[in-house]
Amino acid sequence: MLQVPATERLHFALLSEQDAQLFFEVDQDAEVMRYINGGKLTSMQTIVEVMLPRMALYRDAERGFGIWQVRRTVDNAYLGWVLIRPMGFNSATPSNDDVEIGWRFKREYWGQGYASEAAKAVADVVLASNQNVQYLSAIAMPDNAGSIGVMRKLGMQFIKRFIHRDALGDVDAVLYRKSVR
Repeated sequence: MLQVPATERLHFALLSEQDAQLFFEVDQDAEVMRYINGGKLTSMQTIVEVMLPRMALYRDAERGFGIWQVRRTVDNAYLGWVLIRPMGFNSATPSNDDVEIGWRFKREYWGQGYASEAAKAVADVVLASNQNVQYLSAIAMPDNAGSIGVMRKLGMQFIKRFIHRDALGDVDAVLYRKSVR
């Protein structure tokens, strides 16, 4: 099983189907959900019936794919998570050479560099362990300045604005990407 080494401030563990409560905690703030679904809180039923089964489709501990919980080392506080999976995982043709990264953090931890630090740590390990991956990509709503800032800190460049089609709903989005090889 691939491990993400701790950074100076953070440590990581791959989430499993037993971690529904951790997903639920992050999704109970309308401001956190604002750029996900317009601010609607996620019910535990949706997490159990939709989110966890979706995660199970791409979770691969050997490759490091899945959702990594992020905890602050000094007090073990749960800050949020970083997702990493094949781009287009829910389509008929998921990518073999393009990996999607995303993140969701509790609001009290915004603006402190945690998302950038965690995303970089997860991406570095997963990309180093998957030599066939050529690109790191991320999507966000166009007005999500916080996430776009993280994308830029990761070295990603704007690619396009598009309608992101997803089983959870279609969303106006921007795509950022960087070459990793």
